[in-house]
Amino acid sequence: MSSDAASTQVTGDPVGQKSDPGGGPGLKLAALAAGFVMATVDTTVINIAGTKIQTLLHLKFSELTWVIDGYVLTFASLLLLAGSLANSYGAKKIYLLGMAVFVVASAACGLSSNGPALIVSRMVQGAGAALFMPASLTLLTNSFPDPKMRTRMVGLWTAIVSTFTALGPVIGGVLVGTLGWRSIFMLNLPIGIAGILLARRYVAEIPAQHIRPRVLGNALGVLGLVALSFTLIEGPSLGWSSAPVLLSGTAAFVFLVALVVQQRRSSTPIVPLDLFRNSCFTASNLVGFLINFGLMGGIFMLGLFLQNARGVSPFLAGIQMLPMMAGPLVGNLIFARYSPRWGARRLLIAALSLAGVATAALLGISDSTPYWMLATAVGIANFGIGVGAPAMTFALMESAGAKHANIASSTLNTNRQFGGLVGVAAVGIVLTDPDSWYAGARTSFLITAVCYGAAALLTLKYVTMDDHRTV
Repeated sequence: MSSDAASTQVTGDPVGQKSDPGGGPGLKLAALAAGFVMATVDTTVINIAGTKIQTLLHLKFSELTWVIDGYVLTFASLLLLAGSLANSYGAKKIYLLGMAVFVVASAACGLSSNGPALIVSRMVQGAGAALFMPASLTLLTNSFPDPKMRTRMVGLWTAIVSTFTALGPVIGGVLVGTLGWRSIFMLNLPIGIAGILLARRYVAEIPAQHIRPRVLGNALGVLGLVALSFTLIEGPSLGWSSAPVLLSGTAAFVFLVALVVQQRRSSTPIVPLDLFRNSCFTASNLVGFLINFGLMGGIFMLGLFLQNARGVSPFLAGIQMLPMMAGPLVGNLIFARYSPRWGARRLLIAALSLAGVATAALLGISDSTPYWMLATAVGIANFGIGVGAPAMTFALMESAGAKHANIASSTLNTNRQFGGLVGVAAVGIVLTDPDSWYAGARTSFLITAVCYGAAALLTLKYVTMDDHRTV
């Protein structure tokens, strides 16, 4: 979940909301930011807590990867379906349901006594996040009819999410170091309950549109992602030629091919297929996938690397990751400031190239590499991603046009979560040897650098847009 998430749906007029239930802008903002903050922080704090969880629950490395990826799997798989459910049954109802599921699942995570229980609870958490994430943006934009106030509130909402993204590792380090790993999940309880109560009281209903959800297509997508995740995560431990891995790999191929065939024949596909005939739209989605592949895989690796290879405590690991995680926030601000003058495409190419070069600078990392060099290189790379992510979003939304803006933003968010899912699984493959942390880190940085470089080349060749530069 990146810090530019709000940029995908910040326009459009409120649609048929019921009477304003009262309450100031701050209360409405708090009600709708609560869920996004919980979900955003959970994607980063778990990377700091991972080493402690693995030790205390006696998890295999593949099980730890499931703890991280299980959440992203259900989130990415159900995101598009959740958006259609919000349309069909009302955004507020689905938002409250998602928040309740997330809070209950967080409590279950905190009470888990073994790996399987924690993995299942994390998957339920991801399902809850998928329900409330699309609805939160819809409710936010519809809570403020005045365009100027709406723009201001979306800006504040984005700033809150970006700030907590950067602070996530520090929060995780403090909690794990003082109260134990269970506290990172229990923290969600007061935040989630407060968000539910505020939303019930101060957020207006939006009438349901009674649109039939596209269940078959979403089901095929979910089954395909589950099978693919099993293949990637369990392959190193079970063996790539083992029967379960071969079976799951085959199943992933069959389900995903069936999804494509079903969507081509459907009169109401999940995503209008004409969009993918637009090279800019398709390339922008691939760029989004590669960005999250590199970013989320890298964050997963760093949280473990700092504690296992460098021997620092969870608290110190969180502190050391803070300057690295601040890069996307600063990059977002730079994009907002300079994109009218330099153009989104130029910024996207430059930012991705910078991220790739900075990451490649760490290909020779060893036990003699000083912390400041690691932090500087990763911080610069993440700064580049902070500039590039909103630029990529702008390119995709412009290629889709106003007619397909909502489905394009949902597709992008789903695709980026899928990129993070595969990125974590891929990095998990190269980190399976606990005695070769530096070799694993070098391979991880190589993978990330290749992703960013490939994204820059895709942008250079296929992404075109009207930059509307000013002097």
